[in-house]
Parts: sequence; structure tokens; C-alpha cells
Amino acid sequence: MEDFPGLFGLVVVPALIVFAALVFVARQYRRCPSNMVLVVYGNVGGNKTAKCIHGGGTFIIPLIQDFRFLSLEPLTTEIDLRGALSKKNIRVNVPSSFTIAIATEPNVMLNAAERLLGLGRNDIINQANDIIVGQLRLVIATLSIEEINQDREKFLDLVNVNVNIELNKIGLDVINVNIRDITDESGYIDAIGKKAAAEAINQAKVEVAQQIKLGEVGEAIANREKEVQVAEQRAQAEIGKITAQREQRIRIAGLDADAVIGENTAKAQIADSDAELAVKRAAALRLGEVARANSERDVLIAQKEQEEAKLKKEELARQEVEKLKTQVMADAEAEKLRRIALGEADAVRARYFAESEGVKAVLEAKAHGYQRLAAICASRPELATSFLMIEKIEAIVAKQVEAIKNIKFDKITVWDGGSGQSGGGAAANFMRDLIRSLPAMHDLAAQAGIELPELLGKVGPATNGNMVEKGSSAVPGPGQ
Repeated sequence: MEDFPGLFGLVVVPALIVFAALVFVARQYRRCPSNMVLVVYGNVGGNKTAKCIHGGGTFIIPLIQDFRFLSLEPLTTEIDLRGALSKKNIRVNVPSSFTIAIATEPNVMLNAAERLLGLGRNDIINQANDIIVGQLRLVIATLSIEEINQDREKFLDLVNVNVNIELNKIGLDVINVNIRDITDESGYIDAIGKKAAAEAINQAKVEVAQQIKLGEVGEAIANREKEVQVAEQRAQAEIGKITAQREQRIRIAGLDADAVIGENTAKAQIADSDAELAVKRAAALRLGEVARANSERDVLIAQKEQEEAKLKKEELARQEVEKLKTQVMADAEAEKLRRIALGEADAVRARYFAESEGVKAVLEAKAHGYQRLAAICASRPELATSFLMIEKIEAIVAKQVEAIKNIKFDKITVWDGGSGQSGGGAAANFMRDLIRSLPAMHDLAAQAGIELPELLGKVGPATNGNMVEKGSSAVPGPGQ
């Protein structure tokens, strides 16, 4: 009993270790379902980035390897291809549906592991859509409308091959392609269908006419043989009834006559049959030609309508562009005129504002000056008026000079009538009177109720034709 614990440790502990190792190995062994691809990545040996397993299982080495699954569930995508350019530069619409899935070929599975592992269903479909649309356009560009429409099997084979080659590069494979319909905006395919239908109808009519001809010819031949046989039987019956004693010549002549009659009757029937056959053949040919002409007319009408629609569309587009261009130019010109007007208005406003500020400054300065002048001359207000009048004397004198400066005195002739007036000659009197016609400065001041200062002098009455200034030395007259 003393050795039992040691024996237990020697037996049970190794068994537990082996069991734990088996459990660990069992947990690291991964089996792949039939509808999945097991992708083992990490250090998988060689130059491979991953190891793909479809069916069976493999051991995942801890720490240096990991795994994920790729679903083999089929993916269906709808491709609504519009305006694909065909070989004859006619755009066609090819709505179709494609069924794709992750490929199970070893090399293609590796492509899927490298490019699709971790992507969702919609991401995979989006990548496939881009490839499918590009290959569809490429295949359509190599075929004419007739080849696409008449040989659908060839078209589907080309689409399958081209699309499958490109999809294999990302690990996908094409399961099924379904082209729902092939149409074009110009109506060319409909015209081809109408043409084919018309040709089929014409061919059927020709074949019907041929069969009718064969039937009528056979019927005519049968009738002819029947008539001959009947004639022969009748002749033999008549010969049997005729007595052996009748002359051989009469019997032969009768037989010949009957034979000629039978031959003529058969020939007449054959001629009638040939005539009827010719009439029916001509009628069938005429119907075929009429149908072909109608088909060609429909095609030409469709092409004409297509060209007219295209020209109308281009003309409307051109008119719309011209309209937009004119509108943009008009808006730009209006904006330009508006900005010019705003600039001119701002300039005028600025000039008037500056002028008003200048006038305001001048008036304020004058008002300040007048205020000081009034304060200085408070005891003698008439002095302020005199000073203001003196300020305007220069302007008054300038106006007087302006009044006579444009008078031209190239030649003056004065007639005194021999009166011999004293106080100077007639010319002197003329000049004096001309000067006196100007308003005198003192008179202007007096009219304004202002008495000028004495330092400016005063104009006294004329003596002997001379003007004398009071308060100053006398100014001699012209004779002194």
C-alpha cells in the first residue's frame, strides 16, 4: 500500500498528458465542409501565401498558422448594360444576369484567397460587376448586330469565355449567363426581324407554289395515263365486239384514231396544267417581290425617321446651347453695365460729397470770419459793411472791364458838327461819355446803402469837363 501513490503517479499522469495532447490535436485539426473552401494562411511552406482546401481537413499549427472559410454559395448579379457600341457603331442594350461563385480549381482558389478573403457578399459582387460590364462591352464591340441577334449561342459562348477568364483572376467562376433581351435605340434589330419575317413568308409562299405545281403536274400525268388506259380498254372492248370478219384496215384505222384522240387530249391537259402553273408561279413571284419591296420600304422609313430624330435632337441641343450662351452673355453685359453704373454713381456721390465738404468748410470759415468781423466792429457796424464791400470791389472792377474788353477800337470817327464844344475835343468827350456809361463804384455802393471810406476818394461834380476827386489832389483835364 505504501507504493500505491507512486504507482498512481507513474500511470495516471502520463495518461492525462497524452489525453490533453490528443484533445489539443483534435481541436487544431480543421475539417472543410463541401460548400466551403478552407484557407490556411501564415507560414504554409514554400512561396505560397495561403493553402486552400476543398473537402477533407488539415492540421492548423498553433501560433504560426490561422484559417478562415470562403463560401461557395452562388452569387447572382443583374447587369443592365445600356448603350454598348457594336461593330457597326450601333449602340445596343443587353440586360442580363450572371451567376458566379468562388472557383474550386487549385490555382483559382488561391486567387480567391489572395483577393476575396474577408470581403462581404456585396463587395465581391461589386468587383465582379465591373469585370463583367467591361468584358460584355468588349465582346459586343467585336460583333455586328446581325451576329449578336441571329447567333445567340456564339454570343453567349464568347461572353462566357471572356468573362470567365477575367473573373478567374480574382478567384471567381461563371456558373450561368442569361441574356434576357437585346434591343437598340435606333430600331435596327426590329427592322432586321421584320426583314427576316418577310423573307420567311416569301420563301414559304414560293415553296407552297412549288408543291402546288408538283401536285398539279402529278395529277395531270395521272389523268393522262388514266385516259390512255381507259381509251385502250375501250378500244379493246370495241375491238372484241367487232366481228373478226371486219376488215383489218378499218380496225387499225379506228385504233389509230382513238390513239390520236387520246394523245391530243393528254397534250391539251398538260398544256392547261403548264399554263395554270405559270400563272401561279408568276403570282407567287409577284407576292414575294411586293413583300420584299415593302420590307425594304419599312427599313428605309425607319432609317429616315431615325436620321430625322437625330437631326432634330442635335438642332434642339444646338439651339439650347446658343440660348444659354446668349443668356450668359446678356447676364454678363448687364452685370458689367450695373457695375459701371454703380462705379459712376459712387464717383459722382464722392465728388458731390467732397464739393459739399469743401463748400461747408468755406462757409464755416466765412461764418467764423464774419463773426469775428462783427465782434470787432460792434461799436461801428457800418465798418463791417464797408469792409465786405471792399472785398468785392475787385470782382466789380473785373466785371466792368469784362463789359468793354471785346470792343474793337481799330478806327473811331467822331463828327462834332462843327459846334466846337469847349472842354476838349469830340474824341475826348466820346471816351469820357463811354467811361461814364459804366456804373461808378461809389454809385454802386450808394445804391447798396453803403458809404465807402474816405481813403478811396469821392467823385465830385465835373468842372470844365474835368472830374475832380474830393479829398485828394485834382486830376488835370485833357487840356492841362
